[in-house]
Amino acid sequence: MLIIDRFEGQYAIIELNRRTFHIPKILLPRDARPGDVVNIEITVDKEATENRKKTINKLADKLFEE
Repeated sequence: MLIIDRFEGQYAIIELNRRTFHIPKILLPRDARPGDVVNIEITVDKEATENRKKTINKLADKLFEE
């Protein structure tokens, strides 16, 4: 269970299993308050990852052209 412990500047302090970590407040709903239980889902954007790899490979190819 993820619980908003408090806010510090631009960060929310989130508690999970007696451990805390910081996440940017901008990632939370505007109405989120200390004490609220939140759900966070993280996924991998495979298309964006592949596009990024292609861009990096193109830049590397240009760097090592003879």
